[in-house]
Amino acid sequence: MVRVHLVVLSVLALAGCTTPAKGPDDPLGRALTAPLSDLNVVQAEIPPALVAARKAPYQAPVDASCDGIEEEVKELDAVLGADLDTRQTAINPSLIERGVEAASDTAVDAAVGSVRGATEGVVPFRRWVRKLSGAEKYSQEVAAAIAAGLVRRSFLKGYGDARGCLVPAAPRR
Repeated sequence: MVRVHLVVLSVLALAGCTTPAKGPDDPLGRALTAPLSDLNVVQAEIPPALVAARKAPYQAPVDASCDGIEEEVKELDAVLGADLDTRQTAINPSLIERGVEAASDTAVDAAVGSVRGATEGVVPFRRWVRKLSGAEKYSQEVAAAIAAGLVRRSFLKGYGDARGCLVPAAPRR
């Protein structure tokens, strides 16, 4: 039992001292803070663009000009990442290239997976703890906001296409 407490304290201390080098999408940072997320102590803030999208994904844009639609699409791109119709560049590879890059990082993924497994194992009855702490409900809210953002971006591009707008306010053909 003392060993478990030492592991918990070590992980919490380590998680409290970490500032992910790659930002909120850093897999190692997420792995280290998993117990804090499970206890609903640490929550990633849902970006305002996704909160708005969740409230009204199919609402006509306030600024229905092509520039207004483009601005809203770019805001969603900033929080969701590139859309499927975005051209491949060195900075923004295609989905196929992203898959190849992910497959080539298997050693890193294995190490991060080990850390995640160890930190998630610290919280006994993790599934129940997540439900009781509200962490599971918050995870569902985040997933719903992301889905609404994807739907909103698609709606806006269709709306822009119908108005004769150019990319990125309309889909690339």
